[in-house]
Amino acid sequence: MPTVFALAAHPDDVEFVMAGTLFLLKERGFDVHYMNIANGSLGTEELTRDEIVRIRTAEARDAATFLGATFHDPLVDDLSIFYDKNLLAKVASVMRQVGPDILLLQSLSDYMEDHQNAARLGVAAAFSRGMKNFAVDPPCPITRNDVAVYHAQPHGNRDPMRKQVHAEQYVDIESVLSKKREMLAKHVSQKAWLDASQGMDSYLVSMENAAEEVGRLSGRFRFAEGWRRHYHVGLSGTEIDPLRDVLADISLASPPEK
Repeated sequence: MPTVFALAAHPDDVEFVMAGTLFLLKERGFDVHYMNIANGSLGTEELTRDEIVRIRTAEARDAATFLGATFHDPLVDDLSIFYDKNLLAKVASVMRQVGPDILLLQSLSDYMEDHQNAARLGVAAAFSRGMKNFAVDPPCPITRNDVAVYHAQPHGNRDPMRKQVHAEQYVDIESVLSKKREMLAKHVSQKAWLDASQGMDSYLVSMENAAEEVGRLSGRFRFAEGWRRHYHVGLSGTEIDPLRDVLADISLASPPEK
């Protein structure tokens, strides 16, 4: 069975930018794995660190169960996702355990460091999956299967310097938007937090508005998720594009920029 691994920074990041594509891949026979590197420790104005970590981990686990995905535990607190050897060794161990055919990551250029570092760690973990002398934590045998790595659209479809980012492939997610919404709704603790801290006047509506904006960028779909494919060297023997191949009938590849 082909495998897709969604690896993101925080609980609910997968839901915002990847979940529609994951539901579609699940429908087409993929084994799905879900992981947040951070545990959501800062996503509250009222609770203690331990209380919010417990709540957010349970919410993320519920979301993964709703998706039908294997859940992998987070590794560090929020704002502690740094590109360093110790954390890479932990992420790389999970990568070897999962052995994905498709790896979905956040943008390498996004509005916050946790997102960017999570993407960097994901790429390096995939790159090192077959390196025997790179010690992972916990130890895990190497894997050398080809993997295709894709990066989601950054928040607001803009890089940190406000430049608009266009995807290379747009996936039509209208048929699974209600599932994406229900999956995001599992993160009950985050609605009040994001309303207060980031001015998101409606948690679920903000997600739908973002999907609608990506749809507008596609020039074809009402609701979409966008992807850019990472350079294949070190990840696959030849240039492969399984996301395009599997979802060809419901996606638009490399549309012209307008």
